[in-house]
Amino acid sequence: MKTAIVILNWNGTAMLRRFLPSVVAACDSESEVVVADNGSTDGSLRMLETEFPQVRRIALPENYGFAEGYNRALAGLEAEYYVLLNSDVRTEQGWLRPLIDYMDAHPECAACQPKLLSEREPEKFEYAGACGGFIDRWGYPFCRGRVFNTVEEDHGQYDTIVPVVWASGAALLIRRKDWEAVGGLDGRFFAHMEEIDLCWRLRARGRQVVCIPESRVYHVGGGTLAQGNPRKTFLNFRNNLLLLYKNQPDHLLRRTLCLRFFLDYLAALKFLIGGSWGEAKAVWRARQEFHRLRHTFRPQREENMRLAVTTNIPEIYSHSLLAAYYLKRRKTFSDLLP
Repeated sequence: MKTAIVILNWNGTAMLRRFLPSVVAACDSESEVVVADNGSTDGSLRMLETEFPQVRRIALPENYGFAEGYNRALAGLEAEYYVLLNSDVRTEQGWLRPLIDYMDAHPECAACQPKLLSEREPEKFEYAGACGGFIDRWGYPFCRGRVFNTVEEDHGQYDTIVPVVWASGAALLIRRKDWEAVGGLDGRFFAHMEEIDLCWRLRARGRQVVCIPESRVYHVGGGTLAQGNPRKTFLNFRNNLLLLYKNQPDHLLRRTLCLRFFLDYLAALKFLIGGSWGEAKAVWRARQEFHRLRHTFRPQREENMRLAVTTNIPEIYSHSLLAAYYLKRRKTFSDLLP
């Protein structure tokens, strides 16, 4: 099989009923749809067996999270390409072909993503990936079409294929050989930032990641943890620090972590002032957990530094995204990188 489209599910019966038909309908003879179930308790597997018998099922014994769940699901699959697809994504007929055609023609490219649009507001980009992911020097991610909470309408302004720092895990196509070469996702992240870590490792080792806007999918987003959930805040802050520790070169890391000490606690203070006590506590917990775990990630950092063929990824924004957004009022990707 050329392509395995793998949907990781956890108690998502309603989402599967709503969106899986579009994925199955758009699947061609060279592709297989697989649902890997992360220990659901809502009858997801029974529903799939009854209503989608043509879909292959993988039953995992417990909820391993997004990262390790995919590692375990993909371990037994034979395909040239893997597609990691969220259960709350609606696809269109033919959405996969531009991705496959580009990858077939560009062996230097390890992974790609389609244009992600909002299922709720289809005229807008979707927060978690939009038209390709970037990151600034201090670790803050943003996208073509979304900078912090400013989400643009799609007017075709980003309809070019460009190299990106990271492709969204909501709809990520990756070569099997590249997935295996870098060891897949880091299961210790559980969820959030794991695809940025994966793509950063690929980029540092000389592989390309791109966005192909000719392909479009529609994503609900926030299906597992909504924005403002303290658990999500904890994972985002902790994993962002781990991401930097694992991948940023030595000559930048110390300064970055020193500045992030102040910026993270400034964010916690902002949450407190706004009455979001749970989120403020989550930031504090995230920093404590980072320091507790940091030494366990040192072997992976040393491996990443040893295998890197470049420390200069040109798509990493060399300035401060916070300063550009809040002080200079540059609210869109085009304002940042014209």
